[in-house]
Amino acid sequence: MQLYTADVTSYHLNTNSNEMTNKIKKELENEKAVLACAEQFGLVGDPTRMKICWLLCKHKEMSVGEIAETLGVSDSVVSHSLKRLKQSEMVAVRREHKQAFYTLGDNPFTKVIKNSLKQV
Repeated sequence: MQLYTADVTSYHLNTNSNEMTNKIKKELENEKAVLACAEQFGLVGDPTRMKICWLLCKHKEMSVGEIAETLGVSDSVVSHSLKRLKQSEMVAVRREHKQAFYTLGDNPFTKVIKNSLKQV
């Protein structure tokens, strides 16, 4: 899944309101980008996946077992959550023999997550 970023334009109160409305409507016409963004936020809307992202922000990399033990959930719950996060490139995996280690992905959306979690 490709992550989408939007060019954020600042609108000021002194801008013609019709012009501003037209610009905003045009930006929202990119339905594919809007849906992709909603999906990304939906992924971290799940408490388990958000906790995984939190852990991976605080720790360089973790295995499924380490994440499961820390969260107090089963390996299968963590594996399922990581699979969803990996499909959307929010986590990356490094394999060492039979063990997999996960890190938070390096993309614009995960940077937003990292910045948000720094302030908590």
